[in-house]
Amino acid sequence: FLIHHPKDALRCEEARAYLGIIGVTVLLITLNIRGGFTSIFAAFHHAAFQVASIITTTGFSTVDFDKWPEFSKGLLVVLMFIGACAGSTGGGLKVSRVIILLKSVKKELFSLLHPRSVKIIKIESKPVEHQVIRSINTFLVAYLVIFVLSTVIVSLDNFDFTTNFTAVAATFNNIGPGLGAVGPTGNFSGFSAMSKWVMMFDMLAGRLEVFPMLLLFAPSTWKK
Repeated sequence: FLIHHPKDALRCEEARAYLGIIGVTVLLITLNIRGGFTSIFAAFHHAAFQVASIITTTGFSTVDFDKWPEFSKGLLVVLMFIGACAGSTGGGLKVSRVIILLKSVKKELFSLLHPRSVKIIKIESKPVEHQVIRSINTFLVAYLVIFVLSTVIVSLDNFDFTTNFTAVAATFNNIGPGLGAVGPTGNFSGFSAMSKWVMMFDMLAGRLEVFPMLLLFAPSTWKK
């Protein structure tokens, strides 16, 4: 884009999906929060900034989006899990993994309707190896297990579910702010030491793609 060759950039399927997610989400949130701002431009400005901040896992905020309608907050939480693109330092599942997971679901549904068919998952017209799909599925399972266990442990501090859920989501996906007590105007100081240790682990696991942190608990890792 910077050197005026947008077509080259848009050949990347992940880039197209990433920009598409951003565009659609900004539009939906702008329409949803329009009534809370003096003009449609102001609503678009804040919606675009927050969407960009969340999906790039940057964590900045220009407004207290915790006061936005539930629909807009729900979309922002979804963006927390999607995260940035593969190869970046951003957190989240990564757009490429989401694309492959969705295509895997589509493939399975197609196979149920046409049992004898052979359908290959492709990214940018190139087939995705079975080993890659298996590793993504394994990553997703590990991701969900850590997320659920972390949320359960953090809930011992008796905060509301929104705060607990988004606190783990924000740390695990390296976002920064969540919703509720950990919203843009809040912080994590109210959590117990145990919960903070859990979320510190989540931050490292999310940044290092889960498996390196899990290997620390494997006995064979420490054997000479």
